[in-house]
Amino acid sequence: MKANKKFSLAIVAAIVVFFLARAPQLPAQTAAAKSDAKQWSVQVDKVDAADVNIESAFQIAIYENLLEELGKTTQFKQVFRDGDRDAGAAPDLLILKIAVQKYSPGSETRRAVTTVSGATKINVRSQLCTRDGRVVLERVVNGNVRFFGSNLRATHNLARNVAKTIKESSLPDPSAPAPAQTSGSSGVAVASVALLESAAN
Repeated sequence: MKANKKFSLAIVAAIVVFFLARAPQLPAQTAAAKSDAKQWSVQVDKVDAADVNIESAFQIAIYENLLEELGKTTQFKQVFRDGDRDAGAAPDLLILKIAVQKYSPGSETRRAVTTVSGATKINVRSQLCTRDGRVVLERVVNGNVRFFGSNLRATHNLARNVAKTIKESSLPDPSAPAPAQTSGSSGVAVASVALLESAAN
C-alpha cells in the first residue's frame, strides 16, 4: 500500500515538474507565432486633388498626417512614402490612394463666434490596392472641424479617420489572393468627425 502511495506521489510530482518546465515557454511560443504571421506593408500615394480647388498646404498636410496615423496603428509592417525605392522590395505591399472629392475651406473666425457656420470639411475616397491594381478596400471618409481649431485640423481628423477605417476593416491575408471590391454603395462606408480642438488634444 505504501509502495502504491509513493508511486502515485512520484507521478504527481513528475506531472507538476513537467508543466512547470513548459510554462515559461508558452509566452515565447505565442510571441514567435505572432512574429511569423505575415503582415502587409503600405505605400501612401500623393493626394489626388483632381478638379477640387484645395490649397497645396492642405494636400501636404493630409499626406503627412496619413503617414503618421498609419504608423500609429501598427497594422502595417512598414509605411512607405510615394517614390520610396525600398517599397519595390517589399513582398506584401498595398498602395493607398486618396482622391479629394469635396472641400469646403470654412472660416476660423466664423467658427469662433458661431456654432452653425464656418466649418471646414474635406471628403475623400480612399482605396487600398495591390500592385496589380486590384482594389481590396474602398471607403469614403470625411474630416471636419466644426467648432474651435485651425482649418488644418481637419486634415488631421481626416487622416485619423482613414487610419481608423482601415484598422477596423478586414483585409485579406497577404499570402492569399486578394478579392477585388466593387465600387458600389455596398463597398462604401462614411466616417465623419466633428471635434472641439480642446477635446482632440
